[in-house]
Amino acid sequence: MSERYPVLEGAEPFYFEGNSIGILVSHGFTGSTQSMRPLGEAYAKAGYTVCGPRLKGHGTHYEEMEGTTYEDWTASVEEGYQWLKDRCSTIFVTGLSMGGTLTLYLAQKHPEIKAIIPINAAVDIPTMAGAQQIQARFLDAIGSDIKNPAVTELAYDKTPVQSIKEINKLMALVRQNLHEIKCPALVFVSTEDHVVPPDNSRLIMDEISSEHKKMIVLENSYHVATLDHDQPIIIDQTLEFIEHVLNQTAV
Repeated sequence: MSERYPVLEGAEPFYFEGNSIGILVSHGFTGSTQSMRPLGEAYAKAGYTVCGPRLKGHGTHYEEMEGTTYEDWTASVEEGYQWLKDRCSTIFVTGLSMGGTLTLYLAQKHPEIKAIIPINAAVDIPTMAGAQQIQARFLDAIGSDIKNPAVTELAYDKTPVQSIKEINKLMALVRQNLHEIKCPALVFVSTEDHVVPPDNSRLIMDEISSEHKKMIVLENSYHVATLDHDQPIIIDQTLEFIEHVLNQTAV
């Protein structure tokens, strides 16, 4: 399916060429690359090669998203992963919300991934399981759950019910294979999140088989923490974590 709508300004994929360490950054469900760009820019400034793919059907129009499947979204991050693989010897993956789900998915598919950083990742959202029974075609949006009133997320104002069915399939698939993940993990979770219940991150921490895993609690952000008050914490802690993982390997 070719996309009929133009990509919204600010929702374009981004690529920064740097050193041989690559970082894939994935945005979330109904969102856009705008939510991850500040992180991508910070990682590029630190010298890393960064890829921020636009998930198919996102960053254009919600009617476009309605025609996509979760396989389209996994293909979008796989493509970004391949772009990094062609340029880098070591790859880290991070993502927000469903981007965090896709981060876990990639870690399950590619055990060579160095480490992962899921941010308010989704593996079990009971309200979404119920929403797919609704007869309507579109529901009101879930985007822009941000504590900072000065910031708005570039996200759809409607959510296709068909897409809710697709994210439910993706979450179920990833949740049942969490134990396959063995790479180091840094898990960020907001204490107050109106989209993904915070216990998703605790479930991830419990289920993954990683020997090195750490959770950082974000006290001053809602769901879209990458654009919220705690954005500097996420950037600083991620860079510190990456440095630590790389040094462990060097020893």
